[in-house]
Amino acid sequence: MLGPYRDLLRDPRVRTPFALAVIARLPFAMVPLGLVVLVEEIRGEYSTAGLVTGAFALATAAGTPVWASMLDRFGQPRVVAGTAVASSAFLVALTLLAVQGAPDAVLVAMAALVGIMFPPLNPAMRVAWSAVIPDESRRESAWAMDAAAVETIFVAGPLLLTLLLTGPPALPLLVTAGLMTGGAIGYVRTYAAISWRSDASTSSRRGRSPLRAPGVLLTVLTAAGVAIGFGHFDVGLTATAERIFESTGMLGVLFAFVASGSAAGGLVYGARRWPGQPRHRLPLTIAGYGLGTGLIALLISATGHPPLLVLLPLLTLTGLTIAPSLIIQQSLVDTFTAADRRSEAQGWLSTGITAGNAGGMAIAGPLIDNAGPAAAFAGAAVALLTTAVLATAAQRWWRPVPRDRGLARDGA
Repeated sequence: MLGPYRDLLRDPRVRTPFALAVIARLPFAMVPLGLVVLVEEIRGEYSTAGLVTGAFALATAAGTPVWASMLDRFGQPRVVAGTAVASSAFLVALTLLAVQGAPDAVLVAMAALVGIMFPPLNPAMRVAWSAVIPDESRRESAWAMDAAAVETIFVAGPLLLTLLLTGPPALPLLVTAGLMTGGAIGYVRTYAAISWRSDASTSSRRGRSPLRAPGVLLTVLTAAGVAIGFGHFDVGLTATAERIFESTGMLGVLFAFVASGSAAGGLVYGARRWPGQPRHRLPLTIAGYGLGTGLIALLISATGHPPLLVLLPLLTLTGLTIAPSLIIQQSLVDTFTAADRRSEAQGWLSTGITAGNAGGMAIAGPLIDNAGPAAAFAGAAVALLTTAVLATAAQRWWRPVPRDRGLARDGA
């Protein structure tokens, strides 16, 4: 099963940008959780932490498609490096202001600045594979490897954050800022980042927005629905660690079991060639995530203090469907997008995920304050199962079309 991934990683033109992109994307997992932990520690409530984290996530959602479009026009080095340095600087300022007791409005505004400048590393990495992996079947394995790596980030990020919590309150987010800057600057110096060029970078002709294609728009909406479940789920896990197990150290453990399940699911999915169309599998993966989340809600509600021997395997099984769902969504976006707009289209997909995650976190905070962690997991299950129904209804718009018709529809 691991053969395709070993072959890819033997090539330094693949291995080096992949490793540096993983480092640069650790803040994806560390910033939201770090903000929740820091603000909750200072303010003593999840509602304010949810507002600050939500401001960051919504601003990231607004900025990502803009910066991704800039990738198509100006290339990766200037866009990725510039945004990473700016976002890291704002994150350092936010952290120091929070420790000094700045008002909530100031923290929300600073979180928005961190988010609006957040570097578009996911769309950058997605399209950069075309510069170093010309073979399409190998690129599919690379996309699966990258999706699994994103899930691994949600293991390493929380675990590193947990270790850093033993130091001063500002330390976790200050380290996060350093990882973002160092990883991004290293990545933009690689062959993959330097050599990749979109058709849009050498042509003044620009097509219509990728969102004009129904297949892309519905994929983004589906991703947003799944991410609403993510937001509920993440805050629910944080509250479970702190309120039920009364240990911030448990936070990394809980996330590790979820993310390890997701990474395994992504690797298995990417190593095989599955029969049928990917669009048919998307409702199943989303529904599986929703059912697992609902079982977690029932377990916490029924026991009050769920036994780890039951909870941890359930978290792993629930995570198995997350990365495959992401891989399918990315593939659908590429299918219905013109070649010179794929960075922007992947940026919109990231925006849907980030915006949905922000909404889920904002809703989950008050739910937990009023009804406990089980309510957040129940909210996640409702969002995910509803989205699975949407993905089923969207099948007619995800039918394959001839490539020339698909490009014409996108205005290329």
